[in-house]
Amino acid sequence: MDFDFILKYTPNFANAALLTLEVFVLGLLFSLCIGLFCVLVQYFKLKLLSQICRVYIEFSRNTPLLIQLFFLYYGLGRLGFGLESFSCAVLGLSFLGGSYMAESLRAGIEAVKKQQFEAALSLALSPYQVFRFVILPQALSVAMPSISANTIFLFKETSVVTIIALPDLVYAMTSLNSLTYKTDELLFMLFVSYLCIILPLSLFLSYLEKRLRYA
Repeated sequence: MDFDFILKYTPNFANAALLTLEVFVLGLLFSLCIGLFCVLVQYFKLKLLSQICRVYIEFSRNTPLLIQLFFLYYGLGRLGFGLESFSCAVLGLSFLGGSYMAESLRAGIEAVKKQQFEAALSLALSPYQVFRFVILPQALSVAMPSISANTIFLFKETSVVTIIALPDLVYAMTSLNSLTYKTDELLFMLFVSYLCIILPLSLFLSYLEKRLRYA
């Protein structure tokens, strides 16, 4: 193992890690927004939008992120709607993650007992207030383990965005490998980079689960 080589190219991986994190954070935020929107639509039984959300969820969950990125980056470009690789990566991750977050939140809401809803209505709360102050907090507590798993899953999926020439961690490894042929060192750096991000994220999510469970 050539540690001098590792030290020399650590800044390259650090920059790639920052870009990967930026894509992940934006994708996660948009995923949560999409998931919450789908759940709201289904909770308040808006028929047309509910049908659209169901189609979206099935389509998103049953197609690979790789195919979605190909469509966004190459397909839309052929149609005259070319997007940068960064935008395509965020959109693709959001499109995929939104469906998983929607299903996690839906399962959490369904786990809340109907008596909670009826009790809240008896206090003269509006349906929105019931959802905001009674249903959603309990649903989040139940759905948090699933949301945590989806969050880790989404970060791992960022490794696919290298296919659209985004200089993420995998792209940094492959491009440097084609120049230096230091495969062992570069794979080690890639492994450590992902571990240094995913392990703290996993520990934080576990802590958040416990806080919500006993809140």
